[in-house]
Amino acid sequence: MSLSATFTRGRGLLLAATAATAALAGIISLSPREAAAADTGRVRVMHASPDAPAVDIFVDGAKAVTALAFPNNTPYVSLPAGGHNVKVFASPSNGSGAAVLEANLEIGAGKDYTVLAVGELAKSTLGLYVLEDNNATPAAGKAHIRLIHASPVNVAVAGTNTNVFTGVAYRNFGPYTPVDAGTYSLDVKVNSSGATVLTIPNLKLDARTVYTAVAVGLAGNGSLKVVPLVDAPAPAAKPSPALRELALRRTADRVDDEMLQYRRNESVTPVWQTRESLLLCVGPDPRAE
Repeated sequence: MSLSATFTRGRGLLLAATAATAALAGIISLSPREAAAADTGRVRVMHASPDAPAVDIFVDGAKAVTALAFPNNTPYVSLPAGGHNVKVFASPSNGSGAAVLEANLEIGAGKDYTVLAVGELAKSTLGLYVLEDNNATPAAGKAHIRLIHASPVNVAVAGTNTNVFTGVAYRNFGPYTPVDAGTYSLDVKVNSSGATVLTIPNLKLDARTVYTAVAVGLAGNGSLKVVPLVDAPAPAAKPSPALRELALRRTADRVDDEMLQYRRNESVTPVWQTRESLLLCVGPDPRAE
């Protein structure tokens, strides 16, 4: 059975997206490492199996994630571009013995990925679902949202007035779709019958922010839910050149005052020779300016 998703706001807006089939590849994540952005990719992992225990994840033989439980996810972490071996064990584990899941993940330089552990342990359907994320900044006044259907019950996401995704089947996704920034009510419906199985009120979508909504859990035991993830927050507003110049002038004035006070206190009479210098500060984020 497939699902449809609807966002409801005060007016009717229809944004229908056909479901795209996602590739089921390998797996997952790791601990942050400092490296040049051109040589790394970013990965986050979500535990989306409703009946599987918490897991420990080992990347290239080293423990990267400890006791990740349903329906939690890790933040993005950086990995060197290239191939990585990933093993998943029931927690706690020291990485020895047979892994519950094992796969090889190929990381592309400068790319972001979401890896989900999906399926049901009791039915021996566990697997890893890998998606490449598109975290490009939305246009002004818009948010981007994608739907991932990771619930074994095959529900669809739909809303009263705004059908954003329709007919998204299990282990499939609705692509990133632009919507107006605002607060929505999200209805999860069974696509075949139209029956609403879950409603998420007051879902706030901020402008210029990228989101993923993940349907997880089972309808019969109360674990069915939609977990909203922030893929990329809105970029910080850049200060105007006038404000930047004003701040620099005030900083320079303060440095001059403190230096003059120091020279008076220490009875320094010689004039210190100085020359112009350039100070460059760059943050640690690979996308820092």
